[in-house]
Amino acid sequence: MEVATATEASAPAASGGAKRRSHPFPWLDLAISEPFYFLHLVAFFSYFAARTTAPSAEDDVEFHSRLIRREIQAVLVFLVLFTVKIVKEENWETLIADSLLYAKGLLLAVIMVIDYWLALCYLLGFVVIYAVAQQPPYDGLGHTHHMTPLQLESLLTEEPTTRFWLVEFRTSFLGKCIQASSVMPELSNIYSNKNISFGIIDIGHFPNAAAKFGISMWDHHPTYILFDKVTEVARFPEIANETKVFMPKVTKKLLCQHFDLDRRLIEYRSTLST
Repeated sequence: MEVATATEASAPAASGGAKRRSHPFPWLDLAISEPFYFLHLVAFFSYFAARTTAPSAEDDVEFHSRLIRREIQAVLVFLVLFTVKIVKEENWETLIADSLLYAKGLLLAVIMVIDYWLALCYLLGFVVIYAVAQQPPYDGLGHTHHMTPLQLESLLTEEPTTRFWLVEFRTSFLGKCIQASSVMPELSNIYSNKNISFGIIDIGHFPNAAAKFGISMWDHHPTYILFDKVTEVARFPEIANETKVFMPKVTKKLLCQHFDLDRRLIEYRSTLST
């Protein structure tokens, strides 16, 4: 019964994500429907209105030339940083978050040429956006199951339908957890089988689970635990909470190596062949 509940709970989210991906203009739909993206678009496009307050080339040739140079420099720097992020092959949520951060910093640098007080207003505006809007997490589920702690306990003890469970414990209102939200669904598409399954628990909704599994509610990074039946056999990150700020960004390759998923997949396939 618990397995069915976990699977059914994930079905609406998966169908919702499929509908958004089938939209003829998915990014336009997302930009308008999500406050996080919509407010950022409004802030960036408002620069064209703010620029009209600057002196024209006829009024101040030197100022106009300096502003044009700063705008060109900002665009070139952004393109270089954006290209570097793409080459590093980070997930899409991290790419968006970091690109918006770069764009906001460069926009403030350009606006300071026009007026310092206007730059301060933009800075306050970005602070308000950060306070009222949250970057949406990855909306696909792959072969993962959103679970409650009780469902996880049932799956590990009462109904051991699979030997291994790799479970992500995250807090959905923290940026690092949102940026890593696509990692588990993508891993599950590659490695999910009858020997290993993947689950997600939002400890923001179940704070008691954080203490039970030794996880900090306010840790900026998600925690991943591999269970062999009811026994914890591996955890990422393993280091103390106080030093997790230096932990590398969570990627598919990092988790695959840490939990040795390739070996487990090979072992599973070898059992099928025999």
